[in-house]
Parts: sequence; structure tokens; C-alpha cells
Amino acid sequence: MQLAISILGNKADGFIAEILSAISTCQCSVVELRTSNLTEITSAYILIDGNWNYVAKLEGLLDAIRNRFQVQISLLRPQEFDPPPTVEEGVPYTLETISMDKKDLLFELTSFLLARGIIIDEISASLHPAMLFKNQIFSTRFTLLVPPDVRILSLREEFLDFCDSLNIDAILEPIKR
Repeated sequence: MQLAISILGNKADGFIAEILSAISTCQCSVVELRTSNLTEITSAYILIDGNWNYVAKLEGLLDAIRNRFQVQISLLRPQEFDPPPTVEEGVPYTLETISMDKKDLLFELTSFLLARGIIIDEISASLHPAMLFKNQIFSTRFTLLVPPDVRILSLREEFLDFCDSLNIDAILEPIKR
């Protein structure tokens, strides 16, 4: 049985180690883990796997951790009867942009990609000060899957024109293994 866990809490609390200890204590295993620090907040997304009674025991321990550290914890059990997800075909690509702070840039980038049938696997974005100037710089990084029916050359040309119209610098290249 699997359990998806999302956690938000103060950065200095060290609750991640407590949660990993609880997972280990309950004889569950981590399938996937992602953490990120957002200013003074730490977020974590964990997918665990284990026997149903160990997962139930873990849920009880997570309640205790929630109260002790004053963190927000959300749990979701993926449905056992759902058909297995289909594996998408295509070429994995990475897309990176850098620009001045633009309010709707993430929306415009994702809309451009989704309108062309591109599958977005991951997105990370940040706003930070430029090294030598007082401007704010907005950078993004996408992990994509380009389906086989999308012509890469046409996509790249169309994407670069799109970036020029928004005055952003971008790189779209295949992920090398």
C-alpha cells in the first residue's frame, strides 16, 4: 500500500528527520522524496510504500509529529483499484528561462507547452536579485516529455519566437543520460 505525504513547516524545526525516522520505525520505505526551502518554510513531498498495518501506524505517528512541530501534513492514499498509469512515449527535454520579473510568465510558458501537447513533468522557478544590478531576475526550469508526433525543429523555432516576443532568454535541449 502506498501513502502520499505533503508537509509544510518552519525551516528551523528539523521535522524532516523526525518524519523519516517515523517512516523507518514503521517499516515503510520511501519511494520518492522531494524537499524544498521556500524562504523560512520547508516543504516536503514523500511517497511511501508498506504493509497496510504499518502505513496505518505511520499515520498515527504523523499526527503526533504534526502536533509537536506545528506543521501542516496532508495524506493521500492512491486508489488501489485505479489502472496503472500509462507510460508516455517521447523525448525528455529540459527547458530553462531567465528574464526580468514578469507576473504571468509561468502561465504563458505552461500554456505554450500544453497547447502543443508537451507533457510537463517538473517545474521549478525562483525570483532572485541580479548579481550586479538592483533588478529582480526570474528563472525557471522545466523537465518535459516531447511526444513523438511533435516536430522538434518546428517546436524549437516556434518556442524561440515566443521567447523573443516576451523578451526572455531560454534554452530548450534534450536531456542527456
